[in-house]
Amino acid sequence: MPAMTDSTLHPADAKVLAAHDNAELIDLILPDMNGLLRGKRITRDALEKVFQNGVCLPMSLIGTDVTGNTVEETGLGYDIGDEDRICRPIPGTLRPIPWQQRPMLQCLLSMEGFHGGMFSANPREVLKNVVQKFTDRGLTPVVAVELEFYLLDKQLTPDGRPQTSINPSTGERNKTTQVYYMGDLNDYQGFTDAVADACTAQNIPADTAVAEYAPGQFEINLKHRDDAVAACDDATLLKRAIKSIAEQQNLLASFMAKPFVDQAGSGTHIHVSLLDKNGKNIFASTQDNPAAELKHAIAGLQSVSKDCMLMFAPHANSYRRFVLNAFVPLNDCWGFNNRTVAMRIPHSDEKNVRIEHRIAGADANPYLVTAAVLAGILHGLDAKGDPGPAIKGNAYEQTEQRQLFWRDTINDFMASSFIKDMFGAEFQHVFGQQKLKEMRSFYTEVTTLEYDWYLRSV
Repeated sequence: MPAMTDSTLHPADAKVLAAHDNAELIDLILPDMNGLLRGKRITRDALEKVFQNGVCLPMSLIGTDVTGNTVEETGLGYDIGDEDRICRPIPGTLRPIPWQQRPMLQCLLSMEGFHGGMFSANPREVLKNVVQKFTDRGLTPVVAVELEFYLLDKQLTPDGRPQTSINPSTGERNKTTQVYYMGDLNDYQGFTDAVADACTAQNIPADTAVAEYAPGQFEINLKHRDDAVAACDDATLLKRAIKSIAEQQNLLASFMAKPFVDQAGSGTHIHVSLLDKNGKNIFASTQDNPAAELKHAIAGLQSVSKDCMLMFAPHANSYRRFVLNAFVPLNDCWGFNNRTVAMRIPHSDEKNVRIEHRIAGADANPYLVTAAVLAGILHGLDAKGDPGPAIKGNAYEQTEQRQLFWRDTINDFMASSFIKDMFGAEFQHVFGQQKLKEMRSFYTEVTTLEYDWYLRSV
């Protein structure tokens, strides 16, 4: 194999490449609007050229729908001849892929736009642009991402439905809910150990795994970072690791928001605090005397939640998750150490006060969820609104429960001046049209329930 110089590589990437001199293949990964990973697989000897000149991928990939089809309404398909754009490796993201039998590496990509610079509708760029608004004000968001998911049987039922996995310790199918049960972690230790090893190899800062509130449901938490974009890179790569390792172990890891109607849904929770120029958390305060900036930030999140809901709940199934008494917010209220509210202030010492945003489903794109949360906080700091009193006790009983519908959130998103001003008209158009096309396609299907209800009775 020809020798390769590291003249164009970021030092961290050069170090990874040198440490894995037996890796012959590299996956170049471009996360799309839905968070699905698209891209190319290249040989090692082509990597230097990619770092020098980039690699071409169709611009339409960013707005591809969840079924893998080009959404022509975005204007990124036939209208521009389905043209390629240069995609460039993101420095510092070259990592090994430990679950592959053949030694391989992976690297994240970002796509260039029409007029130079990076494509503004790319979800990672959307988040970068929001973070820059904080930087311009001398503020640094500190972000951590929590991801819930199900470990399911890889074999579906005869009618194509998911089923809980066979417990590797007992040999029986999971049926019971044992929230935070250590026995479940022990039973699935082969899986969690493999994920932990992958995180170590890929420098993903995961620190906690728990059994969640349904049979076969788990949560893996990432450590907080003072780089919100890197925090979402971690979440994206962690999702890939979880799904790939599950596949390897004859399991199906699903981040679907609500795979079972009678079990808990899966969420993406975003934890945020804000540091000023001196490294002080501007949310630092006590429950008895919450900081003004904390209350303003929560009020901002409340005021834009309707506009941003499509970023939190992007799919048809997302709306199945919003049901009563399932630890899912059905409101935009807030409270301290309270899991029935949308904006929770977790228990902590006063220096480490943070907001836990609990609305998004696990099926949402981490970059877009975090961008929406940070944008709401920024809006709140500017508007200096009042979020109302913190809820104590059961928020389901004390607040009006709202019903959410996919069509309404698409309309709200596409009509929102806040979305246009904060994230740009290009992103609003591409994401809105993508979701509108998916919704229309979804409702062309005749469901099993319709046959059950109507075939004989009407």
